Amino acid sequence: QVQLVESGGGLVQAGGSLRLSCAASGWTFSNYVVGWFRQAPGKEREFVGTISRSGDNLYYDDSVKGRFTVSRDNARNTAYLQMNSLKPEDTAVYYCAASRYGGVASTASTYDYWGQGTQVTVSS
Repeated sequence: QVQLVESGGGLVQAGGSLRLSCAASGWTFSNYVVGWFRQAPGKEREFVGTISRSGDNLYYDDSVKGRFTVSRDNARNTAYLQMNSLKPEDTAVYYCAASRYGGVASTASTYDYWGQGTQVTVSS
């Protein structure tokens, strides 16, 4: 059974940092592109960043570029989202997703599997 589980969310002050983890089980993690998305209350889900199967290609939304870093450890079947210099507008539920056949992409429909999400709240 394919499963993605996010962890590491929480409450942090503006300017602080958090690292989210996305643990995969039930499949060959290295065969999948991993993406991170977020959804704030009353807003649509939006793309944050993505990483290729090997980890060589990375792509970020402009709103997080230079502050967030996506990485992965295929040996541990885990992807990460390091978030620095957090802003109140980063407050959202963060999701990781996996795509078996697509390339690095910002479109949610590209991704086949999704985690349950983890809440990130940034206070001002």
